[in-house]
Amino acid sequence: QVQLVESGGGLVQAGGSLRLSCAASGLTFSASGMGWFRQAPGREREFVAAISWSGDFTYYIDSVKGRFTISRDNAKSTVYLQMNYLKPEDTAVYYCAATAGRTYALPSQYNYWGQGTQVTVSS
Repeated sequence: QVQLVESGGGLVQAGGSLRLSCAASGLTFSASGMGWFRQAPGREREFVAAISWSGDFTYYIDSVKGRFTISRDNAKSTVYLQMNYLKPEDTAVYYCAATAGRTYALPSQYNYWGQGTQVTVSS
């Protein structure tokens, strides 16, 4: 049974930082591309960042480039999202997801999802 468990969300002031973690089990993590998505109330789920199975390639939505960093530790089967200089518009539920494929931008390309962790940025 595949499980993705996110942690690290919370309430932070604008300009602050959070680090999200996603611990995976039940899948071959080192062969899986990993992504982070977010969904704000009343909005569709949005791609935030992704990392290839090897960690050699990373991808970001334009609005987080230079502020967010995705990384992975295959030995720990964990993917991270370091979020710096947070803005109120970053407020959302953040989800991690795993894919056996090699494209990462669309939710439909992912096979497994975590339950999400809330990130709230106050102004």
